[in-house]
Amino acid sequence: MSGETMAADEANAECGSSLLLGLPEDVLELISGHLQPRDLCSLALCCRGLRAAVAASEKAWLAQCRRLGPPPDLLPRWRSGVQSYSALCHFLSAVSPLLGIWVHQNPELGNVVCVLWGFLSVAACRVIPQELGPLGLDGGPLLWAPVFEILADFDGAPSLLFLHGRDLADDSLFPGVVRSLDAAANVLLLEVDARPSANPSPPSKSHLLPHSRSFSAASEPKDPILTKTLCRSDTTVALRPSPPPAPPPLPAPFSRLAFGDRRRLLDLVAGKVRLKVPQDLAAAPLFPCSSTHDDIAILADRRLSLIQMHKLNGGRMDRKVAESSLGLSERSRIRRNDEIPCSRSTTTGRRRNLFSVAKDGLKQVMRRSSSSLNSAGLISRNRGSSGSSESKHVPVDEFLRTGDMIGLNLRAAHMRLSTYRAWPNMHDNRFALYKLPLLAPEAGREYAGLWGGTFGWPPGRPSEDKPGKALFFLLLSYEEAEGQLRLIATKILEGTHYVLHPNGSAMFTVKVDEPATEPFPWETYGDSIHVEVQHTCSGEGIASGYGFRYPGSKPGSLYVIQNGLLAFVWRESKAVLTLQRLDLEELLKKGERVPSLPPIDNFAYLTKSYSNVFAGLPSNSSCSTSPRQYH
Repeated sequence: MSGETMAADEANAECGSSLLLGLPEDVLELISGHLQPRDLCSLALCCRGLRAAVAASEKAWLAQCRRLGPPPDLLPRWRSGVQSYSALCHFLSAVSPLLGIWVHQNPELGNVVCVLWGFLSVAACRVIPQELGPLGLDGGPLLWAPVFEILADFDGAPSLLFLHGRDLADDSLFPGVVRSLDAAANVLLLEVDARPSANPSPPSKSHLLPHSRSFSAASEPKDPILTKTLCRSDTTVALRPSPPPAPPPLPAPFSRLAFGDRRRLLDLVAGKVRLKVPQDLAAAPLFPCSSTHDDIAILADRRLSLIQMHKLNGGRMDRKVAESSLGLSERSRIRRNDEIPCSRSTTTGRRRNLFSVAKDGLKQVMRRSSSSLNSAGLISRNRGSSGSSESKHVPVDEFLRTGDMIGLNLRAAHMRLSTYRAWPNMHDNRFALYKLPLLAPEAGREYAGLWGGTFGWPPGRPSEDKPGKALFFLLLSYEEAEGQLRLIATKILEGTHYVLHPNGSAMFTVKVDEPATEPFPWETYGDSIHVEVQHTCSGEGIASGYGFRYPGSKPGSLYVIQNGLLAFVWRESKAVLTLQRLDLEELLKKGERVPSLPPIDNFAYLTKSYSNVFAGLPSNSSCSTSPRQYH
């Protein structure tokens, strides 16, 4: 037995790993199912034996993949697209924080984006404001449009991005990269980043001095005075290592650019990297709609085709082309000429220099004052275009000089955001989506989650004067106020033609512990089915009267009915909003795909709009209605 083997056995015995190494792999799989991925990695750092065992155990990493939530029956098929279950776990853990519902406040009818599992990918789909058909959510398909996809490469890295959009009357793909995914991400940012070229030249080493002995042996100075000067006891000057070169300056973040420059850069890059989608890919699904073998095979072939398209295109464009397209080369030349002092009058030049020094000093003082106020909390962090973080814009040519190539970049970040009734306070000038805090139901808060609703009774049934009913998406959440627990229904999507209530509005608020005194106005629904009221709460419902942005409220009551239905009734008008809990992922799988908006607007529609910007989409279902008042 070699010395290294004996040392390894002794180390395993000291840390107790020999007990784990002697277990069958199936038992290690069961243990792994109760650990976090970081715990499994920590276990592998104990000794060489455990490191080799954990790295080689496919079943242990398969158990970790199951914990992260994708369909278990698809994991063996996903494994064929990556090098190991460990690589698959790396991808799943990186992208799982993106799953869920993301929103933006524009347009006011709703900008709801749901991120769900694809095939070795995650797909983001926008829910289109729409009406319900005669059979409600159980009968008519839910309309949706693709927004973006993130694919795993062979190593499991979630680095391949495809932005969807409609360009030149066709659905197109716009490749990019994923730079960072924060585990606690609450903001998704679409940006342009400057990157080095694919094959950068190696750094020059001419500034490094050779080692002192080599220097002495190579040069062997004949002059004893020179030799004495170089020597310092047993060391020479050449023994001192030369200081490392100064690191290059950090590139300016994309958010430091002015809003107009950000918009122009995004539109420019998207236009240059656009890929026409082949007909077979255009008809292929983005996510598994069924568990049939044919569906999975189509998705696997589609993923390989997308990866090949990304490798051939890369989603990059030359910086010089971008500068020329934006007219920056001529602008930079003019600015350099303006900076040259006039040679006809040295006095004027000195005056200009003194003025520049005074101006720079004043700017520095103002900047210090601003940073002091910011650190003291006197400047808001969540302001829009006037926020302190964007008070100093970076010139677009300076931003582009940080790299040779530029391209689209998706970044998932965690930011300090304030909320009002579960609705995030958003910036008006960022191409971003904001995550909704969708909480799971629990004891005492049974109604938390996503609900869909329509106005009228019986629920979801059309009438002669109203053939279709607008679909509302409501986020139900709880908060404590004045010592009472309140249930708040926040509107996130509205299926009318012209918006009646802004995004983030509280459609109703009820006091959980205060029963309603009014009986439910109807005794039957559907085919003469008797209504069974299981629980009631009193509260207030939204009403007009104080303006669009700050609506008023009127008293009403919430009724919990059999079959999991909720109904809020306004006391005076007897208008009723009926709700049922939604499984949005399942609705999307059964839904109908419609064309997207142009790529940048498709990610985050920043133009304020109170009408349905999706109303002109071709579809078999009606997406718009005439304005009407419900109460």
